[in-house]
Amino acid sequence: MTTPLLEVRNIKKYFPIKAGVFGRTINWHRAVDDVSLVIPGSGETFGLAGESGCGKTTLGRVILRLIEATSGDVIFSGRNLLKMKPDELRRARRDMQIVFQNPYWSLNPRMVVRNIIAEPLQTHTHLSRKEIDQKVSELLEMVGLCPEHLRRYPHEFSGGQRQRIGIARALALNPKFIILDEPTSALDVSVQAQVINLLEDLKKQLNLTYLLITHDISVVEHMASQIAIMYLGKLVEVGRSDLILSNPLHPYTRALLSSVPVPDPDIHRERIILGGDVPSAAFPPPGCRFHTRCPSMQEICAINEPVFREINGRLVFCHFAGSI
Repeated sequence: MTTPLLEVRNIKKYFPIKAGVFGRTINWHRAVDDVSLVIPGSGETFGLAGESGCGKTTLGRVILRLIEATSGDVIFSGRNLLKMKPDELRRARRDMQIVFQNPYWSLNPRMVVRNIIAEPLQTHTHLSRKEIDQKVSELLEMVGLCPEHLRRYPHEFSGGQRQRIGIARALALNPKFIILDEPTSALDVSVQAQVINLLEDLKKQLNLTYLLITHDISVVEHMASQIAIMYLGKLVEVGRSDLILSNPLHPYTRALLSSVPVPDPDIHRERIILGGDVPSAAFPPPGCRFHTRCPSMQEICAINEPVFREINGRLVFCHFAGSI
């Protein structure tokens, strides 16, 4: 049996809520609450979608140990990242990278492009300066930038160019796996398609695996072969993206997809308007977390937490999925 590239098991990430003069912990913000998923092999994109604040970015950072998990396991190429010692983790980081959401914040404004892209090579390899310069030039060309950009600072570039620099930095160590954290949300619409096409070309060329974190379903539809929908720290539906996007079974997934604009004026999509506000992750409702806004809520939803059920080729976290 083939070992999955990435397996996330029962990950929890709780942030303490402190109050009082002595800063005592009075509660916990349950940003990620018992999430499991599997990315089987290389060369594919796994989409993680949900509205802002659902915990998807926190999960991505926990996977890379940019922040520490409260509990759970992250198995990457058969090894548990959360149990690695600092030296082991440092070596493992060569195979895992991230492209951050906002290219205006993720690049050091005091460093020129050459040094930004060269930094991981200087940290993790023993290449000479000449070899590093050659590698940086190759990476810059790979993402569609020119050699004359090497001595410029980040503020001299547009948003799309900055994101290309961030992508080049992520590719510097020839990783197997890259987390794309809302890679196009901070860009102009006219530039988004260019960056998406670049990422797709690089995936095929370098046999990369992506975890695409986004709230934009249209990006997931274009890039991802599998998708997980997240709500208030928990997954609600997981499966092949074509199945879920064409026939969503969870009420939240249906509401999320109904909000996506249709470019054809002759096609009318019924919009599902959810009532109420998203509950606080510090005080999640009992039972199903979505029941306070669910248009199909039944009495059991407010009492018992549902478990994943396999229905029509996907996993659904709902008591009545497939029958409503």
